[in-house]
Amino acid sequence: MGYGFFEKVYENALVIVLNKAGFQIKQQAPVAIMFDGKVIGEYIADILVDNKIVLELKAVTELASIHEVQLVNFLKASGLRVGSLINFGPKLKIVRKVF
Repeated sequence: MGYGFFEKVYENALVIVLNKAGFQIKQQAPVAIMFDGKVIGEYIADILVDNKIVLELKAVTELASIHEVQLVNFLKASGLRVGSLINFGPKLKIVRKVF
């Protein structure tokens, strides 16, 4: 698609591709954040794949460390183990995190 679209455009396109590939997709999926056995908040995952993998999407010139920290903290708090940070900036960049 090229660079320059808003994040939501890339999200919608990625959902189409992943659905065609046979994955179970939830877009803008709420996931509970737990602490000491209690729900203390809710995170909205851009895309949740097979209820196991979080895809956090960005459309920025360059990823900042806070973007990766956000993903890691979300994985810790949600109990999910795998996430990818995907930036559709001038050059596609994918950062995979396993917790």
